[in-house]
Amino acid sequence: MTAQATPTRTLSGVSDVTEVSRLTGPDSPNHTDAYEIAGTDLGSMFEAGGKTWFVFGDTFGQREPGLTGGGGTEWRSNALAWTTDEDPTDGITLEGFVLDEAGRAAELIPSQKVDHVEMTAIPTYGFEANGAMYLQFMSVNHWGDPGVWDANHAGLAKSTDAGRTWTVLDEPRWPGETNFVQVSVAEIDDELFFWSVPAGRFGGVQLMKVPTRDVEDLDAYRYFVGTDDDEPRWSERMEDAATIVDDTVGELSVVWNDYLDSWLMSYSDGADAGTALRQAPTPWGPWGDPVTLLSQSDVPGLYAPYLKQGYTADHGRTIYFSLSKWDPYNVYWYRADLVAK
Repeated sequence: MTAQATPTRTLSGVSDVTEVSRLTGPDSPNHTDAYEIAGTDLGSMFEAGGKTWFVFGDTFGQREPGLTGGGGTEWRSNALAWTTDEDPTDGITLEGFVLDEAGRAAELIPSQKVDHVEMTAIPTYGFEANGAMYLQFMSVNHWGDPGVWDANHAGLAKSTDAGRTWTVLDEPRWPGETNFVQVSVAEIDDELFFWSVPAGRFGGVQLMKVPTRDVEDLDAYRYFVGTDDDEPRWSERMEDAATIVDDTVGELSVVWNDYLDSWLMSYSDGADAGTALRQAPTPWGPWGDPVTLLSQSDVPGLYAPYLKQGYTADHGRTIYFSLSKWDPYNVYWYRADLVAK
């Protein structure tokens, strides 16, 4: 991957969008009820320690038949699975979860769940840096109307023992009213780039970066403010950040795509409750017009389409992604062919 490129193709649509398999739930090939997971969502992905890690949100051990959306007993705010499965074409085999002492999928980042100070702590993306694993998370204090929620702050949790235990760091922290609450992360030339949106699914995308060695130092982060003769400009002040995608963006992921020779962004679209893709030659853009990936009419209750570098086929023309469904509140594995000019 590279910070700047000349795309060889322009994304114009998708075809043959197909459900490949379930990822989670008692009826999935992974039989996650063995880890006391009857329902969960999200499923962003990152590589660390020779494994691919799947990061899940609110997780429930038991659910009543016919229940729609998050709910049930044995509530954990997050869960983390791993795999060495490198073949995305027939689904993904989850080989294990980080477990608690009872043998259940563990809650990695504890949440308060009292007095609406913190309803839950949701990891939005993970990455590896400096020999450690990190999860960026948002502290949610209120769930509102569909696609709307409020956050106290966003921050980082760290593991130095291959994901078995996690420590919530005191810094860096980003205030909950800023644009840096939900992220997608990629490392480029010893820097970590964070594409970021506010809480909810109705904000635009902004961009920040930090030298990988300084990931825990908030003062080392720089915020993209625009270009000068096509060269990016950065500021020390997050309030100076420019919006690089002006849309109603929710859960997002950004990866390099070899077929397009460019960056590819996937996200939940809060305006029509569907999912979309965009293409750009650089991390900061210009990002092309959105292409519908799946709509609500295709898959009712869909959200959180996450990509991962390497989960492709046909030199990147076929992409594979995780997708959450509000009913039955579990995560699925999908494929799509990119259509380009």
